[in-house]
Amino acid sequence: MTTFRDRLGETLAIGERVRVTLEKGDDGTLVAAHPNDSSPLDIAVVEGVAVLEEEPPTQPVEVELLPRTVDGRIAARVVDSGQYG
Repeated sequence: MTTFRDRLGETLAIGERVRVTLEKGDDGTLVAAHPNDSSPLDIAVVEGVAVLEEEPPTQPVEVELLPRTVDGRIAARVVDSGQYG
């Protein structure tokens, strides 16, 4: 039987890696729109920010979606900055 929690996890893509374009939120947190249009939460990058050469980066980065929320957004960590200069 599929539970509400299972469906929400699928919608949020917990544990998946996605490529997103980041911008700096009003509070200074790097944020992005969730790539799944049906997701009720956007993304807040809270781990791995130190690997970024600039904030926000000019190119999309790959993040892993974490099983927690931060200020009403799904938490994420940078796994590939895509900046190989």
